[in-house]
Amino acid sequence: YPVHLHLERVAGGDLCAQQFGDPLPPETISSIQQSQTCLKGPVGETAADVIVKLRILFDLYAGIRPIKSYPNTPALHDNVDILFVRENTEGLYKGLEFALDADTMVCMRVITRQASRRIAEYAFQAADNRGRAKKVTVVHKSNVMRKTDGLFAQTCRDVGAHYPHIQLEEMYVDAAAMQLIKSPHSFDVIVTTNMFGDILSDEASVLIGGLGMAPGANIGDTFALFEPIHGTAPLIAGKGVANPISMILASSLMLNWLGQTYSDPDCLRASQRIETAVNKTLQQGILTQDLGGDIQTQDFGVAVATQILKGGNI
Repeated sequence: YPVHLHLERVAGGDLCAQQFGDPLPPETISSIQQSQTCLKGPVGETAADVIVKLRILFDLYAGIRPIKSYPNTPALHDNVDILFVRENTEGLYKGLEFALDADTMVCMRVITRQASRRIAEYAFQAADNRGRAKKVTVVHKSNVMRKTDGLFAQTCRDVGAHYPHIQLEEMYVDAAAMQLIKSPHSFDVIVTTNMFGDILSDEASVLIGGLGMAPGANIGDTFALFEPIHGTAPLIAGKGVANPISMILASSLMLNWLGQTYSDPDCLRASQRIETAVNKTLQQGILTQDLGGDIQTQDFGVAVATQILKGGNI
């Protein structure tokens, strides 16, 4: 496909902190600011200093994680297709922690009407565009956190009133955690606060074969960042056994966003080609170790690239 991308590699994360004394150097931020999008790899224990900071800096308020079944994978359920829409810029992950004294630590949870409204709007629009069940499940814990989650839940209800053709369902986070395993097909779009969304989407990845199968997107009004949802997995580093699917699918999400944002049909076709290639590779029984196979990381990538280059109808 005539998709021409200028790629610039910049440093960030644990190794960057060790080498340069900063997990997110100014030159890295500057490079991202001058780009149209960003594809980020796992960064390790400095995640709060990297991805959390980038989400706030670029106002990437929508954390999007599609949880979708793929063939020949050790999934708990077949035909799972859930879209997680997570508020990305506030809540407990805003980083407002401090010490009252040596024995008492405090973390503040910030929920605002503005942030709740725009993430709810994103969720309902996504449900409208997916063409599936047209259902949004609002996950919260307002029976305990009555002020913060109470505001989030009410704001979602207010937004939902403008989408009468979309079913609005509410669920407490503990019940949602159970229902995800018990009955994942009952969900379409799940919208929730920052930490709940992080935990629930990681849990849901088990439905489709693990963290190595799920990509993530961090989307704002004018910029977006894409990443695998897994970490650095240092225990298997350099062994060639890591599953690259999450990263490959993150690049597909990136191209899809570029295609939609800049009305570029070539990017949209390339995005679909990547996902189709992953499907065909898995259908052939080419699986990494975590999926029950013995294919090395690089060999799996080559297999996907081969499928992409074969062309044919999507």
